[in-house]
Amino acid sequence: MANRTPLVAGMVLCASSAFAHHSLDKTYDLKTEIRMQGRLLQVLLRNPHSFLQLEVPDAQGVPQRWSLEWKGSGSLAKSSILRDTLKPGDALVVTVNPGRTPGDHRGVLTTLQRPSDGLAWDAHPKKHRKS
Repeated sequence: MANRTPLVAGMVLCASSAFAHHSLDKTYDLKTEIRMQGRLLQVLLRNPHSFLQLEVPDAQGVPQRWSLEWKGSGSLAKSSILRDTLKPGDALVVTVNPGRTPGDHRGVLTTLQRPSDGLAWDAHPKKHRKS
């Protein structure tokens, strides 16, 4: 009988990384939403998660770079968000669940709007829809 230790170790590693991958509530405060307006610096559409880099002025007007986690590119494509949809320099208004570490300038996107043309994306359309 072959040694099964490498197989079991591989299964444990896969299970633990899958668990860690899905624990957004460990990284972000999902009970808090903040709204911010800024200028898009970079878009990284990929799977399993995409990222936006947004420059947002703080209360004193000093630009802060925010890293915003987003859905994967496959999921975003179903919402008509493609590689050429957003461009660096776009003015955006977003709502995010902020990171749990104060001052880390991280968040997970819950809504995105581009006022120049009305583009809108919502992670939970039914939750935010007004009746």
